[in-house]
Amino acid sequence: MTRTVLITGCSSGIGAAAVRRFADAGWNVAATLRTPSAADFAQGSGQVEAFALDVTDQASVDNAVAKAVARFGPIDVVINNAGYGLFGPFESASREAISRQFQTNVEGVFAVTRAVLPGMRDRASGVIVNVASLTGLVAMPLYSLYAASKYAVVGFSEALSHELAPLGIRVKVVAPGSVSTDFSGRSLARTFEGDGGAYAGSIAKVMGAFAANRASNGSTPEQLAEALYGAATDGSAQVRYVIGDDALAVMQARQEIGEEALLAGIRQRFGLGS
Repeated sequence: MTRTVLITGCSSGIGAAAVRRFADAGWNVAATLRTPSAADFAQGSGQVEAFALDVTDQASVDNAVAKAVARFGPIDVVINNAGYGLFGPFESASREAISRQFQTNVEGVFAVTRAVLPGMRDRASGVIVNVASLTGLVAMPLYSLYAASKYAVVGFSEALSHELAPLGIRVKVVAPGSVSTDFSGRSLARTFEGDGGAYAGSIAKVMGAFAANRASNGSTPEQLAEALYGAATDGSAQVRYVIGDDALAVMQARQEIGEEALLAGIRQRFGLGS
């Protein structure tokens, strides 16, 4: 029997690559995004259909899930990929910007998970894969609010894995390092205007360092799609997946040199040391 995956945030980048990866493996793919006409993917060897879904609107989520089930039948795997980065000093972040970051990156994961759980629970099977970030494990400078949202996704995923395991449902969280997508373009919002005022020097240094790392060490969307496919299909009890050479290096450094030295090294790397 052909399995079905529902993926959020499929307009481009990781989401679009994941659509292609699952489709090429013969899956039914419910590819969701706010504007289906903006889809950056084509049908693979499986069946692919785009559905309108806004993760910040529970009614939109429920409607998309219902349509996907009507089209393909029960959903076996959910990939919670939709999200964006809020970059810049915390001090200049508006209440509205903070609320939007958490509504999308955290409450959006809650909304989609809530919508698919009854069906998975009835069948005593299913896999939920949440996309977090290395910054949800080791926070990076000027990403305080994005890091907070991704730390929340990691904590939610790990706790949820315990409560759903007795029901036959597995929960995974994938934490990639830098990825060569448009994350620093249309998917990146800023907390500041102009050059950032008192924070201008730090902003310039951090942006330059991230751009250099993304060019030299960043994973491709296809590599992330492969990792998502692996997490969804490996049948293991593993919950956390750290993806990318840069992310693995940071986690290894944390283990080898300790938290204090790691944080000092991060500040030095971004030119923020005293």
